[in-house]
Amino acid sequence: MKTRFLFLLLPVFFFSCKKTREIADAIDPNSLHNRAVGSSAHELLSTEKYTALKVEVQYMPGFAPDAAALNHLQDFLSAHLDKPGGISITTKEIAAAANTTLSTDDVHTIEKANRSVFTDGSGIAVYVLYTNGNFTDSKVLGEAYRNTSVVLFGKKIRDNSGGLGQASRTKLEATVLEHELGHLLGLVDIGSPMQSAHKANGNHCNNQNCLLYYAAETTDILGFLLTGTIPSLDAACVADLRANGGK
Repeated sequence: MKTRFLFLLLPVFFFSCKKTREIADAIDPNSLHNRAVGSSAHELLSTEKYTALKVEVQYMPGFAPDAAALNHLQDFLSAHLDKPGGISITTKEIAAAANTTLSTDDVHTIEKANRSVFTDGSGIAVYVLYTNGNFTDSKVLGEAYRNTSVVLFGKKIRDNSGGLGQASRTKLEATVLEHELGHLLGLVDIGSPMQSAHKANGNHCNNQNCLLYYAAETTDILGFLLTGTIPSLDAACVADLRANGGK
């Protein structure tokens, strides 16, 4: 199953042997982060296994995240995740990618070389990468590509925000970040089972005002963000998250 986010890309990766994966988990903690998008939804939402969330944001030179967008992300996560141990967001600059066009495999290679915050103890970890290049599909602004991993294509976001007649960078970044994280939280129906029928256009919400509406993945959102606000989750998506351990 692969849901493309034209903002986001949502691939799901399958493992050939459950037993092999369990053995790998016991040997290599990094394997906890090499699973399908949505497969860690309950762990991210609930206190059952982890009581805290650690978000590591890495960015390439010239593409540091917008501070207000990260603050908005923190509020979004605090509103929907049951993490009494707290939610922390750290940022770090890493070396630029040599290629100006990046595939999903390229992004995963960058993550493997640079990621430093992993799930352990009482804390589950999420990795966010801001790149200096674009995706192989020129319309894509971001991608959720593993159970705890997302990428924002920094140059594409910069080219489409912050200028005359464009949406603010805060609005665009926050929308991409939160839509991506929504997929990691299992929306729609990829880890957080639907409490009512509201899935459309792949793993998206059928409510055009919802953060998880499919159009939020395309450049159609740019015009809306000129006058509208950062979209939020609708009641149906919130109900899915609450039923899966969230607030």
